[in-house]
Amino acid sequence: MLAPLEALTQLQARAAEFAGQIPWHRARGLASLIMELPTAPSGIPDLAGPLFHLEHAHRRELRAGFGAALQYRANTPQGLQRARQRARAILPHWWRLDLDDTGFDVFAWFGFGADAGAVGLPGSRAPALLWVPELALQCRDGQCGLILTTGLPADQGRVTRRWQALLQRLVPALAVPAPGPLTPARLHRGASLPDRAGWRQLVAEALEAIADGQFHKVVAVRRLRLTGERRLDPARLAAALGYLFPTCQVLRWQLDRSTCIAATPERLLSLRGRQVTVDALAGTAARAADPAQDAGLAADLLSSRKDRHEHALVVEELVRALSPLSATLQVPAQPQLLQLNNAQHLWSPIRATLAADEDMLGLAARLHPTPAVNGAPRAAARRWLRQREHFDRGWYTGAAGWIGPDLGGELWVLLRYARIEGNAADLYAGAGLVSGSDPDSEWRETEHKLGAMLTALQFA
Repeated sequence: MLAPLEALTQLQARAAEFAGQIPWHRARGLASLIMELPTAPSGIPDLAGPLFHLEHAHRRELRAGFGAALQYRANTPQGLQRARQRARAILPHWWRLDLDDTGFDVFAWFGFGADAGAVGLPGSRAPALLWVPELALQCRDGQCGLILTTGLPADQGRVTRRWQALLQRLVPALAVPAPGPLTPARLHRGASLPDRAGWRQLVAEALEAIADGQFHKVVAVRRLRLTGERRLDPARLAAALGYLFPTCQVLRWQLDRSTCIAATPERLLSLRGRQVTVDALAGTAARAADPAQDAGLAADLLSSRKDRHEHALVVEELVRALSPLSATLQVPAQPQLLQLNNAQHLWSPIRATLAADEDMLGLAARLHPTPAVNGAPRAAARRWLRQREHFDRGWYTGAAGWIGPDLGGELWVLLRYARIEGNAADLYAGAGLVSGSDPDSEWRETEHKLGAMLTALQFA
């Protein structure tokens, strides 16, 4: 294994050697050099400036990006459609050279908030973001690659000097061990919006609307403010979430003063060629330390009429969205259990083969928001929520992940989510309401879901 300074010298020399092959004067698009990273990173450094970090411990996959070769933001309800137009115009025109035959390919970050694509919902902050990093890392099963990217056309001298500076900042920092957990800190719970009384009222109104036939399901959300006695460290929080929830996708991104982070079990969709996988995830129960009690909770969840009904609504809506595009569609006859450390869910992975080429963002627009995070029918549920939710969800229950030049990739629903700034954090959790829902039981469900981030934040 090379020492950090040796690795830095080698990478800088190879970037300079092959920069002349880049089509610097091409009228549009992107260009990248892909190199093997000779020293495996010890962690993802928390450098100043824009960065994102995607990691799935169980799958041994990591993607991270620093700086911005291209960044397109839209904060309108039509943001998803506008970002899709931008992606379709730019990403297919991505020139790249894999210097070491690593087998890695280039990628961009893509994400959008809860109301992106929600035409007819004025006044919402609906973030959508397409983000190509200047310097990216990708690791899989212990092998790692480094990717340098620029927009085109560009000045060779200016860009290569910037790449050299970025490498000098990043490569030595990759050798610094990942931050370990701190001594658990006291967290102070602030206001919950809605509070307990407001939650009961919201659930009562939802059940009345369901009984009136306005919709079959709606997902109510709480926001909880926490403050700590020290600054919350995003890198430590990501590491803690990866340790506590190794089968979840951990996503972290920072653009301005705040950092957003999620540890989610729910994939919105994966697209490889014409192969699509979508997760139907709805119906939740707690876990128990005692094996017999835990098995009982699992059995109760699998046999619960209320939870099975809630889950079936999600499956039906996803199948309805995919069917017009699919040559084949595989839907499990029965849900299975997806068990996390603090909760267990009913889960049905749905697989399809598309009849024709489709891009990931077009599929996302068809699927989002799913009944698992919004309700069914989704337009009626979202209109009702916009009249009654007293805060903007922002990114929570949106989706984020990576997208490649072929416009395939993977997006994850942003659950177990927090926005942190300094020593403060806003946490979000929701519960699906259907006929038969009980307000106190649904409140406890949100407490279980908040517990995932609460536990990890103590060590950040």
